[in-house]
Amino acid sequence: MKYKLVILFACFFSISAFAQYPLDEGKMQLNAGFGLSSWGVPVYVGLDYGLAENVSIGGEATFRSFNEKIGAIRFKSNIIGITANGNYHFGSLLDVSEVWDLYAGLNLGFFVWSTPSNYPGTSTSGLSLGAQIGVRYYVSEKLALNLEGGGGSAFSGGKVGISVLLK
Repeated sequence: MKYKLVILFACFFSISAFAQYPLDEGKMQLNAGFGLSSWGVPVYVGLDYGLAENVSIGGEATFRSFNEKIGAIRFKSNIIGITANGNYHFGSLLDVSEVWDLYAGLNLGFFVWSTPSNYPGTSTSGLSLGAQIGVRYYVSEKLALNLEGGGGSAFSGGKVGISVLLK
């Protein structure tokens, strides 16, 4: 519930601030941070590429490790994922300041969930399809704070991190 309020606040604030798309065609940015999840604290690192005006594609690697107690036994699980994403950036459409980047898109990923052999719960590896909406606030020409929410994927919940423009 808390992450939904944070996402709504970020979306409202970014729309009212009116931002422009800072990741130009042919440029790249590195993203890193941590996620919000009921299954441990996921960490991620990713790379976005400005494919065309207002459109980016990217990839991301995620990892999370968590302990779960079932009955009197505690089980340690790990989830590793690789995700490809595509986003549309609304800065030009909304004619907003270049310090803001509001975007939304889809992602497709594959994740591997490893658990002990005696784990009685559900641990399924496989494909995931999801959607995300996010906002970046550029504190300098190359560094941004990032907040993203999403659903339907192995990384559902949300993410908080930094983005660094590379070229």
